[in-house]
Amino acid sequence: MQVLVYGAGQLAQMMYLAGAPLGIEVWAVDVSDKTVVHPVSKKLSDMSLTQAIDAANVLTVEFEHVPEELLEEADRTGKLYPSVDAILVGADRVREKKLLTSLNIPNCPHKIVTHVDQLDECVELLGESLIIKASRDGYDGYGQWRLKSKSGLDDIKQQLAGLDLRAVPLVVEQCIAFDRELSIIGARNQDGDIRIYPLAQNCHHEGQLHVTIAPAPRMSDALQEKANKIFHDLANGLHYTGVLAVELFQVGNDLLVNEIAPRVHNSGHWTLHGADTDQFDNHLRAVLGLALGSTRPLGVSAMVNIIGCSSFSRDLLSLPGCHMHWYGKSVREKRKMGHINVLAESTLALGSTLEKLTQFLPMAHFPVLQSEAEKL
Repeated sequence: MQVLVYGAGQLAQMMYLAGAPLGIEVWAVDVSDKTVVHPVSKKLSDMSLTQAIDAANVLTVEFEHVPEELLEEADRTGKLYPSVDAILVGADRVREKKLLTSLNIPNCPHKIVTHVDQLDECVELLGESLIIKASRDGYDGYGQWRLKSKSGLDDIKQQLAGLDLRAVPLVVEQCIAFDRELSIIGARNQDGDIRIYPLAQNCHHEGQLHVTIAPAPRMSDALQEKANKIFHDLANGLHYTGVLAVELFQVGNDLLVNEIAPRVHNSGHWTLHGADTDQFDNHLRAVLGLALGSTRPLGVSAMVNIIGCSSFSRDLLSLPGCHMHWYGKSVREKRKMGHINVLAESTLALGSTLEKLTQFLPMAHFPVLQSEAEKL
């Protein structure tokens, strides 16, 4: 069996590593120049893109911002999973909001804006505290602006004045005073069989994920059931095939959908060591029509992103339950260089190990790790 992944980053690399024990050969497409590369070594393949498409049993994606002409070409083969429609929902916040509304799934109050003058109406309808998001190409905090009070509206308008908002509209959301950020990840195969992982708790810094804890601490069965229903409604509504991630805000006993990611997801990296079947394994199973694996947690896990640095002590591997994944990238500010997974038997034990982990790391690059460890 052969799978071709559009995108040649760390997610394709981890799909390759998951596929090897199953006898699945995984290749990646560098979408910037349409070349086929090895997902780990990045060595150029002798295959052209056309040859790789023909050889593959299945085509899939590691991120949603694949050029649409490539997606259309892939779709014509009948081998692309998830579907073009599902991928484009993740790539376009306007499509995403329309889907959530059509399925009656709760999300943040919002307005779609195609001209800066409409921001005045947004303030009247949604309040003075707003988050303004480009509908396409924004991630990890990029393509976002925050309005804290009406006095800052003119400045925001000036920042947005040069943008073509008819081509790329804005989604303007009411800032919600949420209790915490969560995510629900699961897999659905072509037969409609679904497996869902436990809710994970996510801690962001400057718009970028830094630490995930799973299963999320202090989680009620009722909240997990609400998250499961949201996942079922989305996955079935999209006739989805593959792993799907849904980012959520918890507000009291309620959940609001923040974003949808039609792919394996950073907040699911804990599953590599903390679940019976990891998200990459289950994604390959889902798109190839294989039986889905159990999503049962094996303990309590943390995933710590390594961002913008490569200098730290590898002696961290001496800590019990500690594993490192390195992506092989050149260092750049805010770039995800790798991640550390920690598996423990209890929340208390996990907090203790994370405290010890801080001794091996340059803490300027891990600004929330200490506080998250103390909370456990």
